[in-house]
Amino acid sequence: MNDQQLGALIRAVRRRRSLRQADLARLAGVSRATVSLLERGHWERLSFARVRGIAAAVDVRVEIVGRWPGGDANRLLSRRHSVLAESFAAFMAGQPDWAAEPEVSFAIYGERGIVDLLAWHEPTAHLLVVEIKTEFVDFNEMLGTLDRKVRLARTIGASRGRHARLVSAWLIVADTRTNRRHARQHATLLSSRLALDGRQLRAFLRDPSRATTGLAFWTDSNAGSTSPRVGRRAGDRADRKPPKAAATAESRHF
Repeated sequence: MNDQQLGALIRAVRRRRSLRQADLARLAGVSRATVSLLERGHWERLSFARVRGIAAAVDVRVEIVGRWPGGDANRLLSRRHSVLAESFAAFMAGQPDWAAEPEVSFAIYGERGIVDLLAWHEPTAHLLVVEIKTEFVDFNEMLGTLDRKVRLARTIGASRGRHARLVSAWLIVADTRTNRRHARQHATLLSSRLALDGRQLRAFLRDPSRATTGLAFWTDSNAGSTSPRVGRRAGDRADRKPPKAAATAESRHF
């Protein structure tokens, strides 16, 4: 869909709902001139967030589709995801009393999907759902997907003989400037749904006596290696040697 088609679609849906441009502007929280600009096909003058906001007010979904002439973009993205997942799985393998299983598929009453990493803490009967993201795309969809997996977690665990008393969820995100910037832009939403940050991940794993949710930024040193780089936080000694096969969940500052 090109620029003109997007504007025409939004205009057509608006008219079908008997809305004026001023009505749509009010629903989207923008000026009527902004709506007019979009409907005339000049959305490149607007931020993508504003375009999506106007479109969403009339239930039109706008997505960005990236294409790369250098090869198969899906394979490239899958590799990045695999490296991140392997890095975190290696970290979990070093945590006492935790057993982690990657790529756990499920099909429950028509609901299908894959849990990136499902971890089990036998002493507390605690099941941990880990969602791994190389980048933020749609925050609402991402959090909705995580909520769905948490809701189904006990059933998924029971199918593997693990009857959970507690269920927690952590979102593990590649530590990039872009991801941190997007997290700051959506700080209120993320903080309301993910209570803990990376500074508290190790403490949670040592003592998983309560169910919780959290977000941690994860750093890899090498895209071709599963050995993660240990990042230093303010106050750490520069000459301190990192432990083997361990990664640091960096603190989340929005």
